[in-house]
Amino acid sequence: MSEGLRFTLKRNRRRILVALLIVVVLLFVLIFIRHAKNAAPAGDKAASTARPALTVSIVQTSHANWDDKLAVSGALTAWQEAVVSAEVSGLRIAGVMVDVGTEVKRGQPLALLSQDTVLAELRKQEAAVAQSKASLAEAAANADRARKIRDSGALSEQQINQYLIAEETAKAGLASAMAQLDSENIRLRQTSINAIDDGVISSRTATLGAVVSAGTELFRLVRQGRVEWRAEVSAQQLSLVRPGQKATVFLPDGSSVIGAVRITSPTLDVNSRNALVYVDVPSRNGVRAGMYARGEILVGKRAATTLPQVCVVQRDGRSYVFELGPDKHVIQHTVTTGRRVGDVIEIVNGLPAGVSVVATGAAFLNDGDLVRVVDAATAAASVPTATGAAATISTDPATTLPGAPVPVATPEISAQSGAH
Repeated sequence: MSEGLRFTLKRNRRRILVALLIVVVLLFVLIFIRHAKNAAPAGDKAASTARPALTVSIVQTSHANWDDKLAVSGALTAWQEAVVSAEVSGLRIAGVMVDVGTEVKRGQPLALLSQDTVLAELRKQEAAVAQSKASLAEAAANADRARKIRDSGALSEQQINQYLIAEETAKAGLASAMAQLDSENIRLRQTSINAIDDGVISSRTATLGAVVSAGTELFRLVRQGRVEWRAEVSAQQLSLVRPGQKATVFLPDGSSVIGAVRITSPTLDVNSRNALVYVDVPSRNGVRAGMYARGEILVGKRAATTLPQVCVVQRDGRSYVFELGPDKHVIQHTVTTGRRVGDVIEIVNGLPAGVSVVATGAAFLNDGDLVRVVDAATAAASVPTATGAAATISTDPATTLPGAPVPVATPEISAQSGAH
């Protein structure tokens, strides 16, 4: 083959390769342009089909003047306890008439000591009194005769004085015997151990047959059956408490009683730095000394910013509420809660004034979620039911009605119900 023909073929092959390369590049450019045109409407469509995460209802914060209460705790104790002891020694307990829990009246016999020895001593002393009376009668007769014959000189002055002194001695002996007889009568009365006040027996150590000594405690009683609640308060709380303020005591059995502050402690405990508030509580079944109970002392009224409790979401030990933003996206706020009345709770701080707060459905939201606002009844019907600690909201496209929101994914939404 000639050199000219070979050169021509080589040049034509080069032109064909260049043309093919240009065609391939053009095809890639056309495909890219078409893909870009198709992607833009898809993006616009996705943006235009964005749907709210949840349907919710909103409420406004309210202001109320609530009772200001101090939540405290303390022991229920006897108002005063009386100790009933033996006043005589060496006597045996012959009878016990009451037991723990018995209601007694002032002067009612509680126990009886053996009276045999006391009665014997009493009869002995009665005989001594009779003897002293006879001696006095004899001395008085002698003294009268001495007085009558004093001027006659029949008796010396010394003898007359002896008769007169003997009379006075006999009078003193009779008085001493009478005093001793009174002592024995008192000792006889002391063999009956009586209640020193109205009340309820709280302790009994008297045992039948035991020999007692003077001062031995036999019974202890709650005077007049009165029980008081001794609430422990801090120094700051103590400054708010005044006598006469009402207090509610919650008993261990679930019931409650209403009492009134009687007095506050003038000093604080050096160890706990707490003071005691003495609250009189009515006597009734279920109120027993020795119980430990919590309660509330009403110290006045204070303004409160309130929300329904359903608005407050508890997560990770903190309380949150969701403010509705102007673009229908929620804003999460960490709040501090306070007092609670029914299903309404106080917001102490953390929430701006005059904002709209999500009520129904708040437990299923996160910061920045887009929501749709409806009335409370409609929102309650659309809120999903949570099972356990988390709930999943999902929609099956095959069962979705035309025009209904279709989420592009199945989000896991924390469903922690309740409030602080």
